[in-house]
Amino acid sequence: MNDSPIRKDTLLIVDDMPDNVAVLFTFLTNTGFSVIIAQDGEDALQTVKLAHPDLILLDIMMPRMDGFEVCRRLKAQPDTRAIPIIFMTALAETVDKVKGFQLGAADYITKPLQQEEVLARVTAHLRIYKLQQQLEKQNQQLKEEMVIRENVEASLQRTAGLLANRTIELQDRSEALQKRTEELEKRNAELDSFSRMVAHDLKSPIAGMLGLLRVLQEQCELGIVITKKPIVWIDQLTQLTQKVLSIIDALLLLAGISRATKFEIRPLNGMSILINQVIKQRLVEPLKHCSGEVVVPDHFPLAQGYAPWVEEVWFNYLSNGLKYGGKPPRLEVGADEIPSSSSVAPEGKSDGGNEDGFIRFWVRDNGAGLTPELQARLFIPFTRLHRGVEGHGLGLSIVRQIVEKLGGTVGVETEIGQGSTFYFTLPAYRDHRKVWEELK
Repeated sequence: MNDSPIRKDTLLIVDDMPDNVAVLFTFLTNTGFSVIIAQDGEDALQTVKLAHPDLILLDIMMPRMDGFEVCRRLKAQPDTRAIPIIFMTALAETVDKVKGFQLGAADYITKPLQQEEVLARVTAHLRIYKLQQQLEKQNQQLKEEMVIRENVEASLQRTAGLLANRTIELQDRSEALQKRTEELEKRNAELDSFSRMVAHDLKSPIAGMLGLLRVLQEQCELGIVITKKPIVWIDQLTQLTQKVLSIIDALLLLAGISRATKFEIRPLNGMSILINQVIKQRLVEPLKHCSGEVVVPDHFPLAQGYAPWVEEVWFNYLSNGLKYGGKPPRLEVGADEIPSSSSVAPEGKSDGGNEDGFIRFWVRDNGAGLTPELQARLFIPFTRLHRGVEGHGLGLSIVRQIVEKLGGTVGVETEIGQGSTFYFTLPAYRDHRKVWEELK
């Protein structure tokens, strides 16, 4: 503990466990810090406004408002965005850590806390925070000096020298930023490779487990097992295994889409047939379970895309509508033509010489509608809109990746109490108006 702080930096500890707080408070106070306490997320937000601490030690698992939400709100405010946040958590999943870093956390400390590790990480991130503040102050000073020197008729040679030196400094900073960007891209590539490797390694044994469970289930149904309880257990295990397989398939699909560079764009003839195929082959059980209804028109305007991916878009939009629609859910499917001059067409997207613009496909439900907070969470991986609803939070993220890869956009139109309309656009196929008129 030789690297003790010179002045009393202010630390905010946010934790709903008094025992944890007491130990950490005593240790950090004795080390030389000024320590303040908040027992929940709301208390933490109010305390930050009043005290503006130099660093925040933030627990993740808290009632009412968890640490992730506290972090998100702090990083959304300009006056608190720069405060370094170190998460304190017992969660060891990579997904949880990645989520924290995506929200802007500086670091993680795993519970049970080790005092020396806490001190080392706190000291390191305070040093970085102070250096960042110094750099911002220096940059501001440099800007002010530039304005003053531009307005003063001084020595041109000295001014040129100062500008040259600052140019070199900016080049050095640009090179450092480029190096950091390359490091982050490398880490992202490594994470992508790791996800695909884990998915492939898990899929085979889980598929074998599912096959075995199905055999056992058939034997139980034939009366080989006398009691009914094992049949219930096996049925539950089968459902869980199928759920894990669906997550793995979604992860593989998501990784495959992001890495795909070659796929054949063709006219999407028979869109109605494609949608009905999804309903009959992949949505029978969900429709039966919720007594849902899907209304599909016989004809659609002709778009272009990659049919296997478009099938996944319809599957995810329809299954999403059955989960979050009314009780029972009623889904209506349709499409509209968007002229190439329309502002709804994807910004910066070219139709590849096609003068017919885009086709907007949509699924309209009879649900409760979405609040602005829920709309902000759409199309983000591993995000579910409501607790207690089955799913892994990848469906809408897959939709977005596919549609953007095919040159379109995704979105939602919603009103509380009036349901929601989820849509996606695809480039229209040339001469599609002639085909559409013949079909009608």
